[in-house]
Amino acid sequence: MNVIIGNIIIGIGIVIMFIGMFGFYKFKDFYAKLLVTATVDTMALLTVLIGAIVRSGISWFSLKVILIIGIILVLNPVSTSKIALSARNNNIEDEAEIDDF
Repeated sequence: MNVIIGNIIIGIGIVIMFIGMFGFYKFKDFYAKLLVTATVDTMALLTVLIGAIVRSGISWFSLKVILIIGIILVLNPVSTSKIALSARNNNIEDEAEIDDF
């Protein structure tokens, strides 16, 4: 039963990733794309990892995945803010400047 529920949760995470890819191409502004990417990346990866925990049950693997989830929750906002700060310092504001890279 845990395997079926875990696979469903992992499937939901994969669907979130695909929806996020379409959302990424929908927005034209760099900062909107950055926000969508950071949010979808975090939520989809956490959903997939929670599905892996449910699928495997209580084990050392689950403890390792929980540690990875904690690291992701700390590092993803930090890296996103550093990317946004770098973009602001380099005056990246519109779509034309993004396409030049």
